[in-house]
Amino acid sequence: MSPHVPKTEVDDLLHEDRVFEPPLVFKNNANVKDHSLYKQAQKNRVMFWEQCAKRLHWSKPWSKALQWDKPFAKWFVGGKLNASYNCLDRHIKANFGKKTAILWEGENGDERKLTYEEVYLEVNKLANAIKVLGINKGDRVAIYLPMVPEAVFAMLACSRIGAVHTVVFGGFSAEALKDRINDAQAKLLITADGGYRRGSAVALKATADAALLHTPSIQDTIVVKRTGAEVAMKEGRDHWYHDVVRHVPNYCQPEEMDSEDLLFILYTSGTTGKPKGIVHTTGGYLTGVNSTTHWVFDLKPSDVFWCTADVGWVTGHSYIVYGPMSNAATQVIYEGAPDHPQRDRFWKIIEKYKVSIFYTAPTAIRAFMKWGDEWPAGSDLSSLRLLGSVGEPINPEAWMWYYEQIGRHRCPVVDTWWQTETGAIMITTLPGLSAMKPGSAGVPLPGVDAQILNEQGEVIAHGGGFLSLTSPWPSMLRGIWRDPERYQQTYWGKWEGKSYFAGDGTKRDQDGYFWFLGRVDDIMLVAGHNISTAEVESALVDNHMVAEAAVVGVRDDIKGQAIAAFVILKEGHKRGQETEEVLKNHVATKIGAIARPSRVIFTADVPKTRSGKIMRRLLRDVAEGRMLGDVTTLADPAVVALLKDKYDEA
Repeated sequence: MSPHVPKTEVDDLLHEDRVFEPPLVFKNNANVKDHSLYKQAQKNRVMFWEQCAKRLHWSKPWSKALQWDKPFAKWFVGGKLNASYNCLDRHIKANFGKKTAILWEGENGDERKLTYEEVYLEVNKLANAIKVLGINKGDRVAIYLPMVPEAVFAMLACSRIGAVHTVVFGGFSAEALKDRINDAQAKLLITADGGYRRGSAVALKATADAALLHTPSIQDTIVVKRTGAEVAMKEGRDHWYHDVVRHVPNYCQPEEMDSEDLLFILYTSGTTGKPKGIVHTTGGYLTGVNSTTHWVFDLKPSDVFWCTADVGWVTGHSYIVYGPMSNAATQVIYEGAPDHPQRDRFWKIIEKYKVSIFYTAPTAIRAFMKWGDEWPAGSDLSSLRLLGSVGEPINPEAWMWYYEQIGRHRCPVVDTWWQTETGAIMITTLPGLSAMKPGSAGVPLPGVDAQILNEQGEVIAHGGGFLSLTSPWPSMLRGIWRDPERYQQTYWGKWEGKSYFAGDGTKRDQDGYFWFLGRVDDIMLVAGHNISTAEVESALVDNHMVAEAAVVGVRDDIKGQAIAAFVILKEGHKRGQETEEVLKNHVATKIGAIARPSRVIFTADVPKTRSGKIMRRLLRDVAEGRMLGDVTTLADPAVVALLKDKYDEA
């Protein structure tokens, strides 16, 4: 059975005849301008990745490139390195210490310009400070910060001493933060008094304090002073960032890490409602992000790179911290919203810092389209030479607008497919080599084996099916934190362990280009972020009024998908707008604003299969108006039963 995708989405994708070549001047100067990388990878894939790994500094070489005990991989076995050293020390030793590393802009207009030497100093001091607090190699550190330079310092300080960081998105609730801290058993939390978003100060410390009421593993908290707001500081536990780094040495010896030592845990939504702690190790992950940054973004020493993601998501890990900084990039980091104080904030930042590479999400691009062409037209975007898209499939109309209005027909667009689990970009067009098709991610990168399979695990040469990665790659997840069985079942269970199940419906055209059709499991892609249906359903049922809930992702012009919730209320509670708002806010409190449903549909029953599985495809059709015009009729049990019968017949 092919993945269920609304007909309108499939129609949008069928533009295979539209092909755009990169400008000749770009091709002639590209980092990858011929097919030699692909040929090397085809000849010997493992040896190819070994050559990529040699772009990094290793204190001890590996003895074996790949140990593959399906589905568990180890890359560069026996090799020793340090991620912080590869992002900082080696650049300073190569005389890049004076080079600008970070151009930071706060939403309120604050600015900081930091060289690699300055970042190096801050990272060393913070590393020593957290060692003083008793954090050692292998300990977990939770990071809950706004987009400030200290977020980068914290990640690199952890990797410097061998501590495992788990970054939690600053928009997540106390409940979500608590769950992630407890699962990781983190000993230290690094947070801030607050941050700025759309002109308002967001009280991060207060949210963190609420989480810390139920996190027994946390021993200390470091607090960055960002907004200057008064916050409660618990004696003996809470320490100001500026105090802990004041009286420590300026140098911290980087810990020699095994290639397979943990670098970070990053939590993503799971279909059981419990977040999955995706585990990434040091050598393979760093190899993947270092190489793909160089290839895909055609990164040059003179570039100013800007990835608009948050470090709370994998894009921020891979293409703000470890990928660009291991390549000695100069990059922009912006704290706030794209429409504050006006809808041209991004374009003014590009103009101000002469950004040359811009990497953002389709959700943002569709919002820019909606706001109007006049906003980018009022800024000088001539510094741009490459555009990127990340987080979800980009529809052809948004791709064309991006290419025309932002790139002005002269910037290649790299539409990148990858996941938290893959660690690095897997499928895209290489900007100096590959033609671009609006709406298609492109082809697998060198060293990546991707196939489209049917339910039986048979390869589909052309047409639709399930995306699968059929060989191990260096930056692949090494498992789920403390849950190897869940790792095997979730990612390797579909085809009896023979191949990695990515969870995406995909089709491939005659030229071998991949077109992504959306998720095929119970994960919704909201504004580029994976949100589990089970996690939102659990939050709804947590409310005293709710007897049962079913959640689906529905098409949204801006976010790609929005959340629609079908709710059965307990006896004695009234349906209506007031109850709907209470439930929406309840979800936002339990998980975070990103998971707030756009609609709550009250129903007398939730249609299920005979085995008890919620019929999400039916609910999606209902929510998008394909099955019923007036969904309020779902309050009638007879209508739900009739609807289910008709659907079974279809």
